[in-house]
Amino acid sequence: MTPAGSELRRTLGVGDAVVVGLGSMIGAGIFAALAPAAGAAGSGLLLALAGAAVVAYCNALSSARLAARYPASGGTYVYGRERLGEFWGYLAGWSFIVGKTASCAAMALTVGAYVWPEQAHTVAVAAVVALTAVNYGGIQKSAWLTRVIVAVVLAVLASVVVVCLGSGRSDSGRLDIGLSGGAGGVLQAAGLLFFAFAGYARIATLGEEVRDPRRTIPRAIPLALGLALAVYGCVAVAVLSVLGPVGLGQATAPLADAVRAAGLPGLVPVVRAGAAVAALGSLLALILGVSRTTLAMARDRHLPQALAAVHPRFQVPHRAELAVGAVVAVLAATVDVRGAIGFSSFGVLAYYAVANASAWTLDPSRLSRVVPALGLLGCVVLAFSLPAVSVVVGVGVLAVGVVAYGVRGQQVSR
Repeated sequence: MTPAGSELRRTLGVGDAVVVGLGSMIGAGIFAALAPAAGAAGSGLLLALAGAAVVAYCNALSSARLAARYPASGGTYVYGRERLGEFWGYLAGWSFIVGKTASCAAMALTVGAYVWPEQAHTVAVAAVVALTAVNYGGIQKSAWLTRVIVAVVLAVLASVVVVCLGSGRSDSGRLDIGLSGGAGGVLQAAGLLFFAFAGYARIATLGEEVRDPRRTIPRAIPLALGLALAVYGCVAVAVLSVLGPVGLGQATAPLADAVRAAGLPGLVPVVRAGAAVAALGSLLALILGVSRTTLAMARDRHLPQALAAVHPRFQVPHRAELAVGAVVAVLAATVDVRGAIGFSSFGVLAYYAVANASAWTLDPSRLSRVVPALGLLGCVVLAFSLPAVSVVVGVGVLAVGVVAYGVRGQQVSR
């Protein structure tokens, strides 16, 4: 039960919700995850992209069904709690907050690396402070800024696709699908690319701020995911046709390298600017999602209850947003989190495993359970196909969360 006077204001329609989801997805993955994924999958990159999309689609359908039933802030934290029990909801929330906080820092450092590489940490902290201030001013301001960012990034990506496919360096022979990286490499690449699709969760975590959530969320989640997949597919094909799987796997800035190889180096600064803007969009939406899950867990006293406060004027969880912003700023100032993509993917896959298990309980019919079963299996397989370091760290962080839950249970029983 939400405490009286702490409800969030419902202001987002279908268009706003789709934009928030796109702002979360169109960014980190397409500029950062393509190269390591190509390095793992080789000629199987497009198969890996399709595999990640299938798992993401199953997760999206499960999340949409659950969000329509439980339109409150917190996403799978709420669904797991309501359908499976308090522990599983807590574990989902813990996975989301820890994994996505690391992802926030990674996106902030991506902004710094593209804008001013020599002062990447300083720029990263400035970006976190600025976007936390935007979120503090209200959800409509955040949605408006996200809309602008998505438009800019889509324009840059469209330019990359046109330049690459229209150049004389493009060769369709480089698109031949194979298994040069082996089945394990394709699965690992799919796990890394899943990081790029995870943004649709932001729509569900904003469920308390969406108008007519039972109608809006089930429409917005698949629509945002479908649009992101179309964009990713076009960009992956265009870049592969110029660089090939080997060249793409070795690229440090794959889209900029592809434009240069296509014979238009003058567009490289534009691509770099687009990458920075895309990372800003991802960071903005990530802070939104993490702060709302923090709010939900604070309401249930899994986190300090002071974080459950809602600003009387701006109608946002201002203390949760400030706390998340402060933690991310510290990480961005002190830590190199380039390896956070794998760790974040593990945490998010654990989060969606709980979502699919929750959706399994909604309808006992076999047909209705096919999608959540596929989604759950896909999450487990992709999570344990990630690089060994990511798996070990991810399991360790989940174990810490379990211990914290047990300690809290003992305190409550006393």
